[in-house]
Amino acid sequence: MKKHRILSIIVLVLITTSLQRVLAQETPTAEPTPRPKPPPVTVIQEGDHSLEIFFDTLPQGRAGLLHVLGPNMISARTMFLDERVQFFPVEGDGLYGFIAVNMEQTPRVYDLPVFILLNDGSTVEIMTQITVSPGGFIRQEVTVAPDRVDLLDPEIERGELARLESIFSVTTPQPLWDEDGFRAPLDSVFTSPFGVFRIFNNTIPSRHTGWDMRAPVGTPVMASAAGRVAFAGTLDIRGNHVIIDHGKGIYSTYSHFSQIHVTRGQMVTAGQVIGMSGETGRAGGPHLHWEMAVNGEWIDSRDFIEMWLPPPA
Repeated sequence: MKKHRILSIIVLVLITTSLQRVLAQETPTAEPTPRPKPPPVTVIQEGDHSLEIFFDTLPQGRAGLLHVLGPNMISARTMFLDERVQFFPVEGDGLYGFIAVNMEQTPRVYDLPVFILLNDGSTVEIMTQITVSPGGFIRQEVTVAPDRVDLLDPEIERGELARLESIFSVTTPQPLWDEDGFRAPLDSVFTSPFGVFRIFNNTIPSRHTGWDMRAPVGTPVMASAAGRVAFAGTLDIRGNHVIIDHGKGIYSTYSHFSQIHVTRGQMVTAGQVIGMSGETGRAGGPHLHWEMAVNGEWIDSRDFIEMWLPPPA
């Protein structure tokens, strides 16, 4: 009997240790993790100027970082997927820019022209191509409670998305994030992933535009990075909702709050508490729905905070 008891204890310890390891892998830290600047995946040279690309392919629903180097540069811009992107300077390190791909962009090769304006008025053009690859999204069945089923109306969702798109269409020229960079808004477990093809109540199709994170009602939620509050109020589907403008077309959003602790126009710092988690809006239970948009496109927020980002000028 003693041997069986000892064996049972050992098995229990092993199971508990394995479970802790799994949870540790799934649970992000809310503190920023400094990352060294990675080497570029691709470098394209045009005379004295070069374009560095920090990714191989760009999956659907992702953002990618570009870097231009060379003498006598005033500015640089690109036009990718009909979106004009202006690069921004980093002291002593050239110009950087973000491009983004929406969740439904057709996977194939797309042109990427980069135009560099020099101080003598001339322009250097660097032409390359970017491959958009599949995002690997899954399918999920979701049941909405009877008292919230009216929020499944597609017109309500379209109206809310249009309102958000109007906010994201405003690009603050300068970066507003700081040297602390970006982080997860909670020290918690990620649950429902970004980009999921959702079927509500067996009938209504939708897409999941962010990541869900486990959060009992009243859990403090932090700003992912420094920025300016672009919206703090109530939406039908997202409930009590906060949007932060981080500059250069980067926005983070936070949904289903029980309480909001910031106001529109307020400057916030990375890690500042902006509200308390809840289950307002179209929520099946208490949690945080955390989104990010770059250049007006929903992108994978978890993927974005794992990128190396240049410090603001």
